[in-house]
Amino acid sequence: MKKIKALVITGFGLNCETETSAAFSMCGAEPLQIHLNELTRDKNTFDQCHILVFIGGFSFGDHLGAGTVFANRIKYRFREQLGKFIADGKLIIGICNGFQTLTRLGLVPAIGKKYFRQQAALAHNESGVFRDDWVYLRANPESPCVFTKGIDRIFLPVRHGEGKFVADESVLQKIEKNNLVSLRYCDENGKTGKGFPVNPNGSLNDIAGICDPTGRIFGLMPHPEAFLSPFNSPCWTSQKISGKLPEEGQGIAIFRNAVEFARENL
Repeated sequence: MKKIKALVITGFGLNCETETSAAFSMCGAEPLQIHLNELTRDKNTFDQCHILVFIGGFSFGDHLGAGTVFANRIKYRFREQLGKFIADGKLIIGICNGFQTLTRLGLVPAIGKKYFRQQAALAHNESGVFRDDWVYLRANPESPCVFTKGIDRIFLPVRHGEGKFVADESVLQKIEKNNLVSLRYCDENGKTGKGFPVNPNGSLNDIAGICDPTGRIFGLMPHPEAFLSPFNSPCWTSQKISGKLPEEGQGIAIFRNAVEFARENL
């Protein structure tokens, strides 16, 4: 069986490398945790990997805006490698701070496949405070997103202060028209448009995750890597008592989709 390698970039305030690497390991992939500075010394690492991961945390302390400084470091040091990574049909996922980084880089939504041109952003939560909670999400079956294939609804944790998805109205219309919205905040019945706290940050159109036109680049604010075990869930005790405790956490589905796609197509 082909070994799939996931490049997990670490350093400078990012802090989700352990659980993100665990997610890929659970799906049969080999995660490579590499500090950004070390990656600079060996740019050939990109060619050796099939999935690139921008993890959660607080890169550079979120100074100048979440993901901004990290995105600039990436853009001006690895633009050529990133462009080749995308052209080769490989996968990229950005989670929370990683999603913020992807938007700053212009890798999502990349309408018209115009990469490295920022078209959207994640702004401060409408509540004005950091939000730490669990949310329900509804996947868009019409989205080309590789990572959300086969998912209907999913329950995941959020923990962010700048998670409000924003874009100009013209860009937002194109995102919707092209089904680039992969995940939306919803209630437990799948209904959107409920406002706070169902939508924890005030994101336009309840957008929680988007992809690029190819469906191979995906950014989302919730943390799938934080729900790998059923015991991560706040509902695990009631599920255990009722005999409905699942074998794994719901977040694993997103990583499994990526690994299976890479194994079949790369």
